[in-house]
Amino acid sequence: MRARPLGRTGLQVSEIGFGAASFWGHPAFPEDEARRLIDRALDLGVNFLDTGPAYSRGRAEGRLGRALEGRDLSGLVLATKVGTRFDAGRVRRDMSLSGIETSLERSRRRLKLESLPLVHLHGPSVEELTPDFLGGLEQLRARGLFRHLGVNSFDPAVIEFALSLPGIDTVMVDVNVLRPGRLPLVARAAEAGKGVLAGMPLAMGHTAPRRLRDLRPSSVWYALRALKNHRADMVLGRRFRFLHDQPGITGAQALLAWVLAVPGVSAAIAGTTRMRHLEENLQAAGLSLPESLAERIAAEQARD
Repeated sequence: MRARPLGRTGLQVSEIGFGAASFWGHPAFPEDEARRLIDRALDLGVNFLDTGPAYSRGRAEGRLGRALEGRDLSGLVLATKVGTRFDAGRVRRDMSLSGIETSLERSRRRLKLESLPLVHLHGPSVEELTPDFLGGLEQLRARGLFRHLGVNSFDPAVIEFALSLPGIDTVMVDVNVLRPGRLPLVARAAEAGKGVLAGMPLAMGHTAPRRLRDLRPSSVWYALRALKNHRADMVLGRRFRFLHDQPGITGAQALLAWVLAVPGVSAAIAGTTRMRHLEENLQAAGLSLPESLAERIAAEQARD
């Protein structure tokens, strides 16, 4: 596993991180299996773990804390979110400073940390990023509740605005073969000295052929989520099915290698509930795409 600098934070992060979210944190996925995935990821050199209090119906963050019990956390970079939480059956937004302070305290307890290494504002609007709000966040940072601050948004306008803010250290944005339009934004973020974390590097599985006979709970869960929220991406992903039929490289490895070749990306964050997929994904570290495959990806992207 190779490490990359996370912008100007002084942190070095594994170029592939683990996303502790989605079905990994769901109660239907056994906790001992979830822990084994974390153990294996760390054994293979992953030091960046991303989670949040709203993920997996509010269970992911606590599960990650339990999975790390007994470990030396000094070499790990744990990232979580503020501004959203799961409560009373749904995800709720709260970008108030008091709500964020409460969220930080809860995350510290769940993750068993005195100070959170990295916290992302989860889906803020430009209008919410006022000087008073940002000043309040700096007061929370000065109290030692967290060390580094970022913005996680899939709205390019929000990320663009965040690049102008000196107190924002990192940005987390969707970067994958379905989003070539993000590349100029990533370049500007890197030029501004921000660490860039690539969310959804596997394009949420939309490039992979669907196996209708796969009735494992995780597969059904992800398929239903895609049908509900990402139908346009499912259609677009069919154009990249060729990535899953290449010699010497899996589809997931090709997707990750493409993201990691984007200048300015610090790390690609991918989650999974299958050990085989985890090990295959991590083999993409340091992998270069064959030139012919990169050209074919570019040709498909240029069709839009």
